Amino acid sequence: MPERTSNNSSFPGHVDWNLFRIFHEIVRAGGIGAAARKLNRQQPTLSAALKRLEDDFGTPLLRRTAQGVELLPAGRALFELCETMIGLVRAAPHEVAKAAGRVEGIINIRMISSVVSAEFDAALSALHRHHPGVGIHIDVCPWRAVIEALKSGEAEVGIACDSAPDPALRYQPLMKEVQQLYCDRNHALYGMTVPRPSDLADRAFIATGDDEPEELARFRRRYGLGRHVGGIAENLHEAKRLIELGIGIGFLPTCVAETLDGAGALWPLLAETALPAYQVYLVTRDEPARNTPTELFLAEIMGKLGSRPGNT
Repeated sequence: MPERTSNNSSFPGHVDWNLFRIFHEIVRAGGIGAAARKLNRQQPTLSAALKRLEDDFGTPLLRRTAQGVELLPAGRALFELCETMIGLVRAAPHEVAKAAGRVEGIINIRMISSVVSAEFDAALSALHRHHPGVGIHIDVCPWRAVIEALKSGEAEVGIACDSAPDPALRYQPLMKEVQQLYCDRNHALYGMTVPRPSDLADRAFIATGDDEPEELARFRRRYGLGRHVGGIAENLHEAKRLIELGIGIGFLPTCVAETLDGAGALWPLLAETALPAYQVYLVTRDEPARNTPTELFLAEIMGKLGSRPGNT
């Protein structure tokens, strides 16, 4: 296919804008057949639409492979533009509502317990300050329940860890959480650092049930921790309570322990070099029908995340 080099100012007037959406869906789905199934269209129809778009640009955009499609340089540039265009179109009704001063409604957020994130807090504060008519509904639950709520449409925004990200969802890194194993001030090991986690295998342990991140579960199993369960708490505040009461040793995110342990009742048992860590994400559905409050909140938090050191 010969490439066009002319700068045609009439292009916006004659191009079919639906072709951009179809091209975007083909790339996101990984192939024409998969995109046809998702859009409930015939595969030849999508193939013809792709050819029309390539004819409009005068250059190939995709290469078909046995695995699906592969972006060519021109296609990669167009896909990034499509991402921007779709985002702008999706934001249009919300920006109009904002300009008209009539933003109301509810944003539903599902999240793991005791998230310590300055960007998350700042985004919630800014949303309320700019749009006091928006109600904020936060439901705390285990991370697997967060993911399921997003997939089912029960929540628009989630904050969770996920060791195996779901392709139907979008994950934006929010923070890194580091777990430490703590005992209470009356414990025999208070004030000591345990060189090998396996040395604590026979100690009574506070489990966090379904709220336990998979990375932490693997670490615990590797060293035999939790053989003797002294207590179970799905909420980190309650897990901390059981640890402080001397019912067992247990893991807490370091940021949570530092925030909640003003009286110094907890003691970290493991060396910092041995601590398990994992990523906590801001999670949304891939192509949700988001309400205006949700779009405005996402704009706030993405702005905060984009401006933190290392992202500029």
